[in-house]
Amino acid sequence: MGKFNKSGGREMPELNTSSLPDLVFAFLFFIMMVTTIREVTPKVSYNNLPKATELTKLEEKSLVTFVYIGKPNEAYQAMYGTKPCIQLNDQITQDPGAVYTYVKQEESKIKDDRKKLMTVSIKGDRDTKMHIFEQVKYELRRADVLNLNYSARKDVK
Repeated sequence: MGKFNKSGGREMPELNTSSLPDLVFAFLFFIMMVTTIREVTPKVSYNNLPKATELTKLEEKSLVTFVYIGKPNEAYQAMYGTKPCIQLNDQITQDPGAVYTYVKQEESKIKDDRKKLMTVSIKGDRDTKMHIFEQVKYELRRADVLNLNYSARKDVK
């Protein structure tokens, strides 16, 4: 039988860190690609969203324009009160007519061939009165952004 020697005279080899900068750069690049930066900070609260009944896939997410409807956050209640407001980019208004101007400005930034892909997303609180949503939808129809098809149903007796 052989003897095992526990002399402990061996040293631990140094860790090779020559590829570490490449790994850090690759990780940083990955984080930059998957992170999105919020362009607009919501100034109105829309926490209580209604349940969705349909799902539509967006062709281009960069062509989505957001309209927020709800009560102003606590920081802005002194300025705008507690009535529901409409937020367009960083501007808060209680006039639904401003939606028309806002949508037309956003539409003018888009090239002609991509204008038909523009989508307006309304994010509103469930507790907001439907009258405000109807006024916003009217302004969107007036701006030729929202195409609605109404169909009448006859009840069969």
